[in-house]
Amino acid sequence: MWTAVSLKRENQICRSVLSAQKCLPLSLLRYTLQPAGKGWFTISDPTKAISQCVDNYLRMHKMESPLLLSMDLRRSPAEQDMALISFYKQPNVEWGRPLNCRLEGDTAIGQGVTRFFFSTCMEKLKSGFCINFGNANVTRLFEGEPGHLVPSASHFLVESDMFMVAGRMVGHSFLHGGPCLSGLSPAIVHVLLGGSPETATVTLEDCPDLDIRETIRLLEGESTLSEKDAGSVQELAYAWDLPSLTEKNRRWIFEKLLIHAVIGRVTRQIKQFRRGLKETSMWTVLTQRPDTVALLLPKEGGGNISPEVLLQRITWPCEDDDDDNDYSVDTRCRMTGYLRQFIVNATPTELTNLVKFWTGWEILPTSPSVEVVMGRYPTASTCFETLRIPGHYKDYKSFERDIQACICSCQTGFGLV
Repeated sequence: MWTAVSLKRENQICRSVLSAQKCLPLSLLRYTLQPAGKGWFTISDPTKAISQCVDNYLRMHKMESPLLLSMDLRRSPAEQDMALISFYKQPNVEWGRPLNCRLEGDTAIGQGVTRFFFSTCMEKLKSGFCINFGNANVTRLFEGEPGHLVPSASHFLVESDMFMVAGRMVGHSFLHGGPCLSGLSPAIVHVLLGGSPETATVTLEDCPDLDIRETIRLLEGESTLSEKDAGSVQELAYAWDLPSLTEKNRRWIFEKLLIHAVIGRVTRQIKQFRRGLKETSMWTVLTQRPDTVALLLPKEGGGNISPEVLLQRITWPCEDDDDDNDYSVDTRCRMTGYLRQFIVNATPTELTNLVKFWTGWEILPTSPSVEVVMGRYPTASTCFETLRIPGHYKDYKSFERDIQACICSCQTGFGLV
């Protein structure tokens, strides 16, 4: 199905409509391809519905020329981040096309490299890009506490279409089964999906500016404000075109200040982020299947990896004696015992980094495997989701030291084919 959507751009774009080829001015029409069929819409399980929708969407574009995403690991962090931004700033891209990812300066190839890119994109959206956009070494698109992230109020980022970039990154990761952007403020998600700011549940924790937050906090309760505090509140209210503070409108002023601090200042950012999402089928799923919102825009910590689930899914080395094995059954059992101990005692961050080192991103696979091999340090074949542990360790402390060093290197490339 083709849906016509008007745009202001004056470029030309050629699209295939059914079997005919037509060339139309983009200033008049833009055709946004919707997921083929509606079978996914009627699937009761939201996870399966998402998978079916994505499969349908990618299948329609599998014969098109692939997109190429490339990053040179020999370049500076700023240049690496700019490579990602430049890729997602391209206009008129069909994000459902096949994707080829390449790491220059690294011999790695395959699916693990693709996972690395999407994991990096989601991390950069939360932690910031190493680019100086405004007298800072790191520029964050989303600010605030974990679980209460809101778009940055920077006008420069909006004028640079950075939130369009963010929406495209999130939607593209969705199409390839990658990690989600977690931890957004529920109030931002509410407005993003079309809800009114007036009906959003906004809390003080959603306000990323601590000075503004503390000023608004003064209005909580019913205690009498000092002259200084009342002046601070009044100054903020006037700055945002609100009336003078009185005892009768105190609660109303509190709510208006809070809504504007969290939502009102970033309305353009939210709209731009939404436009980026609309370029992929993720927007269709979010709006037509509300039960998928918690899966696609999860709360902070909602995707934390459970040690019990990870241990249950691992395919462990067989305990049979085999001439093809580098080590005896006793040695293999000792090494896997060390790994079990590490997983049980690991923090959520350590478990996430372990899975990223193991598979290329932080999504727990169905059946990751472990091998005990000859070698000096633990390595991983991300394409095959296989962790290779050397069999030379004689105690847990030395094993833990090396595995910690390895999982901290998951941001710096692969080093293996």
